[in-house]
Formats: sequence, structure tokens, C-alpha cells
Amino acid sequence: MASMEISPYNSLVAAVSYGVASMAMVFINKAVLMQYSQSMTLLTLQQLASTLLIYFARVLGYTKAKGFSIETAKRLFLVSLFYNANVAFALASLKGVNIPMYIAIKRLTPLAVLVAGFFAGKARPTTQVILSVLTTAAGVLVAALGDFSFDLFGYSMAFISVFFQTMYLVLVERSGAEDGLSSIEIMFYNSILSLPFLLFLIIATGEFPDSLSILFTKSTSISFFVTLLLSLVMGIVLNYTMFLCTVVNSALTTTIVGVLKGVGSTTLGFVLLGGVQVHALNVTGLVINTVGGLWYTYAKYQQKKNKLPKTMNDIEAHRK
Repeated sequence: MASMEISPYNSLVAAVSYGVASMAMVFINKAVLMQYSQSMTLLTLQQLASTLLIYFARVLGYTKAKGFSIETAKRLFLVSLFYNANVAFALASLKGVNIPMYIAIKRLTPLAVLVAGFFAGKARPTTQVILSVLTTAAGVLVAALGDFSFDLFGYSMAFISVFFQTMYLVLVERSGAEDGLSSIEIMFYNSILSLPFLLFLIIATGEFPDSLSILFTKSTSISFFVTLLLSLVMGIVLNYTMFLCTVVNSALTTTIVGVLKGVGSTTLGFVLLGGVQVHALNVTGLVINTVGGLWYTYAKYQQKKNKLPKTMNDIEAHRK
């Protein structure tokens, strides 16, 4: 591949788009799950919508994404598995965890990415990065101690989600660089590979077929139908922007964007959709968690600024 410099504009647009979509998706999913608790069925519908949209867009010539390949599907199987595990556990956690605490726990992803990088043989992070992620983790602990609505199941689901999010971010970065796949193509394979796994889950968990009858009944409500439709549309937008951000930038950049959007989500989470019992210890922990997240972002920015601009070939060599 010829050497080409990555456009700063494209990198910025990809990062901002993912941040906005990710923040909106948390609230939209929470709004749907407050009325419709069948999270696996919701995820299945979101993935089905993504599959159909990309398929027809390719048939009609709106995208140049390549057709389905068994060999490529095999290489992306783990990406799809970890992605669906992440989203499934995240949706399950939203049933019992309020949005500010959910965001706080998800801010532990950069720590998990750094740990994964350490075991993968990457360079030791700077002192500022280490201290910032430890501050973020300490904030989660303090906030949890002051969370009167503490839900062990919800917390467990959120922590497991962090693990799977870390795994799929690292794998998406590697797949995008080494296999030469575009973000739309990764999204297409992910959606297709998700469906058999999700269909098995909704049957195994007993959601199907009652979940469909409940869905049809609730869809008679205009407000619920509009919220559900937004959830399906934003599921597509979030998938695309997430893969785009990870491929154009890196897995670490995607997690940094997640930390920044979490500041807005945490603030809005106290006033939107309810379910938050304000306590001094809880608020203090969330503030510590947010400060740690912002500190981490600043540390990574300084680290990147001190390096020379990378070309596409440099990035590919680093990822392999």
C-alpha cells in the first residue's frame, strides 16, 4: 500500500461522530429498556437493521463494500463474538445501573486496554497515564460506596462488558489494518455473524417468542415506537462510527472519546430518565472518576503531540 498521510480532519470527524452517537445511544437504550426489558431481542433487531441496510445499499450501488466472504468471516468471528458480548452485557447492566454509574464503570475501558497492551508486549505507559487510570478506578470505587441504588447484577454485567469491549476494540483495530477492510465492511460482517449467536440467545434465555408479542403490543404507543425506531437507527450509526473511529484512529483513541463523552452523559444522567439517588459519596466518586478520565485524555494527548505525525504505513507496522 502506498504511503499516505492520515487526514486530521477525517480523524476528528470520526472521533466526534462516535462520541455524539455513543452518548445518544446510552440514553435511547435506557429509555427503551425502561419500557421493554427484553434486551437480547432489542440487540437482535438492531443488528438485523444494520445487515439489511448495508446489504441493500450495496445492491443499489450506494456503497462499494465487497460481498460476503467465508474466509473474511472466519477472521472476523472473534470481533463479532466480543462485540455482541460487550453490547449484551452493557444492555443487561442498564436494567439495574443508573446512567452516571454505568458511565463511570465504562470509563475503566482505557485501563483495560492498557493492561491488554502490556500483555501484548507494547511499551510501558507514562507515569501520568498510570496515575490517571488509577484515579479513574478509585472514583468508581468511591462512587459505588455511595450508590444507594446499588445492584450487584447490574454492576457485574457492566464490568464484564468492559472486558469484552476491550477485546473487540483491540481486534477491530488489528482487523482494519491487516485485512484492509473498511469500517462499513467490518460492520457488515459483524452484523451478519451476530445474528445466529443472538437468535440462539433469545431462545436460550426464554425471551422468544414472548418478546415479539410484547413488542407488537407496546408498539401501539407512539412514544415507544418512535423511541424504538430511534434505537434501531442509532444502533446503525453507532456501529458505523465506532468501527470508523477505531480503523481511522486507533482502539485507544476510541476509548479516549468514550471518556470525554462520558462527562456529558454523567451530567445529563442525573436529570434525565430518573433512577439516580444523589449522595455526597456517590457524587464525589463520580467527580474523581471524571477528573481521572480527563487527566488520562490530557496525558494521551501530550504523549501523541510529542511524536511525529504517522503515515499509514507507520501505523500498519505498529499494529502488526
